[in-house]
Amino acid sequence: MARAASKPLPLRAPRAAAARAPAPDPGAGANLTQQIADSITTAIVERRLMPGTKLAEQKIADVFKVSRTLVRQALMQLSREHLIALEPARGARVAEPGVAEARQVFEARNMLELAMIRRAATELAPAQIAELRAHLRAEAEALRRTDVPGRTRLLADFHVVIARMLGNEVLAGMLGDLVARCSLIALMYQSAHSAEHSFEEHVAIVDALEKRDARAAARLMASHLHHVERNLQLDPRTRDLGSALLPGGLAPR
Repeated sequence: MARAASKPLPLRAPRAAAARAPAPDPGAGANLTQQIADSITTAIVERRLMPGTKLAEQKIADVFKVSRTLVRQALMQLSREHLIALEPARGARVAEPGVAEARQVFEARNMLELAMIRRAATELAPAQIAELRAHLRAEAEALRRTDVPGRTRLLADFHVVIARMLGNEVLAGMLGDLVARCSLIALMYQSAHSAEHSFEEHVAIVDALEKRDARAAARLMASHLHHVERNLQLDPRTRDLGSALLPGGLAPR
């Protein structure tokens, strides 16, 4: 008896094609998340996002043309860095740091930056000093053009640039977070600190670094941070409701 013809085996071409297809990049989502987080951070540093501003997930997703999942991941990252607040039923808002937090942020910056600047005075190469001079020229140009967002970003980046020149990305990341939080604090407490004054202090710091004078560099950095903090209104002068409501604190007749 003749054996029945066997059925042809199913084609495996689709499986082979799938094997040849490029695998999805697992880092693509992480890169987009970081891009969103960086954009929000820059907007805070440049004072384009005010404390308390609502950050609607869908609006941000529409701006970046991504899923709300990636936006939510970026917001959670910024929440861990204390730049935004996530509240049940209210969603995400730009953080509104209190006075105690403001003082702690400046204390942390002092601890980090004084140690950093002493090391920079002994380790930075002439080429790196030249890079800092170029950064100062960019600051001066932004001041000349009255480019408020640009000068704000450059004045803040000055500190992070020095940390990166020392090859310590952990320090640079920590300092970057603290500088961004200082920008929020300045918005909350109406800093009267002059951008021109900050620029002049940066020039003096670089002069000390070029001379490899660690003591002078540390003294100038401490003075600079003190001036920034001092010009924030962290100590309310109002003693009672009457002095707050009446011009010049005059007593009612």
